[in-house]
Amino acid sequence: MSRWTRQIHRWLSIAFTLAVIANFATMAFIEPPAWVVYAPLPPLFLMLVSGLYLFFLPYAGRARRRTAGAE
Repeated sequence: MSRWTRQIHRWLSIAFTLAVIANFATMAFIEPPAWVVYAPLPPLFLMLVSGLYLFFLPYAGRARRRTAGAE
């Protein structure tokens, strides 16, 4: 599960970066439509979820080992 989450997190970061670049490129020429302005938000939200999961994963493993060792 962790391996898939890391891979998805990486691909989401690429999608987010491309959406931000498209946003700035569009702003340079015309007033961007709303969908271009808000396009970076879905990958950003999903990166938040996957990043928090990956951040707390080592702490959850330590807690699991501690409770298994106490029994």
